[in-house]
Amino acid sequence: MDESNHWYGHSRILGRYCGMPDEAPRRIQGFLQHGWNYLHGFPPNDHWCSPGYPRFIWSDVLRRRGWSMGRRGHYLIGAPWIYLLYLEPDLGVREDREGTIWYPFHGWEKYSVSGDHARLADEIRDVEIGPVTVCLYWLEFANPDIRRAYESRGFRVICHGERGSRWDAQGRDFLRKQLVELRRHRRVASNRLGSAVFYGASVGCEVAVYGDPMQYEDERPEYGGTARRMRLWPELHGTQVDAELAAEVARRELGFEYQATPEELRRMFGWKRVRSAPSAAVRKRRSRLTTALTHPGAGPSACAEAAVRPGASAAVLAGRSEALVRAALPKAAAGPTRAETGERVPGVTAGVTRAEAGERGGVRG
Repeated sequence: MDESNHWYGHSRILGRYCGMPDEAPRRIQGFLQHGWNYLHGFPPNDHWCSPGYPRFIWSDVLRRRGWSMGRRGHYLIGAPWIYLLYLEPDLGVREDREGTIWYPFHGWEKYSVSGDHARLADEIRDVEIGPVTVCLYWLEFANPDIRRAYESRGFRVICHGERGSRWDAQGRDFLRKQLVELRRHRRVASNRLGSAVFYGASVGCEVAVYGDPMQYEDERPEYGGTARRMRLWPELHGTQVDAELAAEVARRELGFEYQATPEELRRMFGWKRVRSAPSAAVRKRRSRLTTALTHPGAGPSACAEAAVRPGASAAVLAGRSEALVRAALPKAAAGPTRAETGERVPGVTAGVTRAEAGERGGVRG
């Protein structure tokens, strides 16, 4: 459906949760939020999200904000991260956690970030106690000057890898690598609130957000900038943050309460074909068709109806032998079509799932 559904191994994690083979991630019928976002779950210029297709988002505040901005079709499922934690409860768990893993704000393939990494590295060295691991996005990691700014201060510098796509395996273990690193460190920090900070808080890391927040070259005003983040989450900024409070906010922002069952995800993503029971009119039509095929003398109206149905046997109308009629019967009576049953798009609107029912957590809007 969209390439971003497969970034960071998200579709593979969700497919594995649903019991599907890991080798070939399935196409998700809709648009999956791929990172923490304080707008409506997607970029401001989300014209590529085709109207009429579902938006699978992490938290209810995004649904409400998206609704107020004219977006529709939201399904609350929580972040792919919470499904990874369900699948890997013990991955990377250590009792001797130490040091800080630091995530500088990063650019992406179309936008770079302006900021002084050397000055930020000096501030990190002044604040942090114990060993420091700096994790760079692959674009910054490929820049030797940026790596040197942190390595020269004695920091360990790593990269979780590229975010990948559906057609390559580069990003398939991105979140697993991140989980291992977060569980080995006592503390997670960044110069901006982001996915990594909330991921760390969700697995017991202490949290800090400080330093030059840096800027995209053409940062969209819809986000509201640093002032809006400080206004909405003042308690999460600073070199020391209440760990219990950070964990509580992380659970809300990552949508732990909206975790869907494998069956619900398969239906919502279009990974399981859903058929509704045929109506009385459809059953009557099927009965007349069967009569036309098995009793050639049933009359011209029944034979005419059989002739226009997909798979109807031409042997009836041509007066061929009963044996040929019976040979064609399984194909003719293969069952109702989607148009006959009134079936909606598979897995998206058929039935009420927990993620759609507001009283059970998820809300569709």
